[in-house]
Amino acid sequence: MTRLSNATLPGLTGAATPSYDRAALTPGIVHFGLGNFHRAHQAVYLDRLMNDGLGHDFAIVGAGVMPSDARMREVLAAQDHLYTVVEQSAAASDARVLGATVDYLPPGDPARTIAALADPAIRIVSLTITEGGYFIDAATGHFDPTHPAIAADAANPAAPATVFGLIVAGLRARRDAGTVPFTVMSCDNIPHNGVVTREAVVETARLADPRLADWIAANVAFPNGMVDRITPATSERERAMVRDDFGIEDAAPVFCEDFIQWVLEDNFPAGRPPLERAGVEFVADVTPWEMMKIRILNGGHAVIAYPAGLMDIHFVHEGMQDDLVRAFLDKVETDEIIPVVPPVPGTDLTAYFDKVKERCANPKIGDTIRRLCLDGSNRQPKFIIPTIADRLARGLPVEGLALESALWCRYCAGTTDSGAVIEPNDPNWDRLTAAAQAARHDPAAWLGMADIYGATGQDARLAEPFARWLAMLWADGTAATLRRYLGR
Repeated sequence: MTRLSNATLPGLTGAATPSYDRAALTPGIVHFGLGNFHRAHQAVYLDRLMNDGLGHDFAIVGAGVMPSDARMREVLAAQDHLYTVVEQSAAASDARVLGATVDYLPPGDPARTIAALADPAIRIVSLTITEGGYFIDAATGHFDPTHPAIAADAANPAAPATVFGLIVAGLRARRDAGTVPFTVMSCDNIPHNGVVTREAVVETARLADPRLADWIAANVAFPNGMVDRITPATSERERAMVRDDFGIEDAAPVFCEDFIQWVLEDNFPAGRPPLERAGVEFVADVTPWEMMKIRILNGGHAVIAYPAGLMDIHFVHEGMQDDLVRAFLDKVETDEIIPVVPPVPGTDLTAYFDKVKERCANPKIGDTIRRLCLDGSNRQPKFIIPTIADRLARGLPVEGLALESALWCRYCAGTTDSGAVIEPNDPNWDRLTAAAQAARHDPAAWLGMADIYGATGQDARLAEPFARWLAMLWADGTAATLRRYLGR
């Protein structure tokens, strides 16, 4: 057993290791949100590039913001910021130790983070802060500058606590020093993530310094991007697998599928690594790829998640083995989601969906239904409700998507069909549970959450099937309701 560190790298035999000299790397990227997805996605592309002798001046410096980031920082620092990525297909598992990350700034030290952002060597600031981290008001679809955390940063711009406050402070320092601004690159699963990030940064700046906000709007690039890789949470199960299968003692390994995709708009005035050499696809407008992924894959995850969760199914691949869940996914995607996804250059949407099903059925990943059910209050307004709104605008039925919404509501009531308690699984769990329980007798209590459903929840063409399916779920259970929907 080998404990992972720079000193032990030469002796590792169970995994591929960096071919580059890590001591010669210099930082070029500050990244907020050094979680599993980033470490199995953006960092993988950079590691590929570095192994080819390129991009050595674009090493990653992580930046902590949340108190929980302190633990990951300690773990990674103890192993010289190295970690193992295990890529798993249904037939094989391949391990590689990544060395593209060279430092991790602590949360709660804004001065240190701002100093890093002000460094002219930093040309890109990237983010994976989850869908809920952008302070979006679902009722308007725009950034909420009145959020207490943003208001606190506006009152104390020299010592901000949010990602956007820190980015603004870093840009202020660069402007004042006459340094070229960095590019801000969101890697989160939200539509038009660059546009959303630009609004958050500019409007955060405007609260305290309107002239700075105008400078940012005129000078800073925010490219849109589509990112994709299924990356479940790491538990003791994964740490034990790295020990047993690859002989590596790694406190922070990442397991992921063998599929990976990144489509990115090429808008990096301060420079960027040649990521196209590592497999990134650069396009003029990422919108078609973004909508395809968010609606077919992420929307599909929601379609799988809630019926499986209510039927006490633990793993995603087990959900795909259940005939009712898989048939429900097939019907909703084929009848309602895919028909309103615009064409994507060079892509067959049916073939893309077939690949999605193959990926979800991969038994090696160990992705959980609970993870797919997580944070519905932030995910549904991005992954499901826009498809409902599009269909209603075209005069098309929403039976399957209404059932998906009813399943989410029933899940948030807090118990499965067997009576097992569902532990809180959303930042707004208490509110959702109260609304879901009230909706058992008054469905409008659920669809009336305007910050989630907006005007769509008031449309009778959604409200009627939603109420009908919800009543059936309570009366007959999930399996019987799915059979009714499927005509069985």
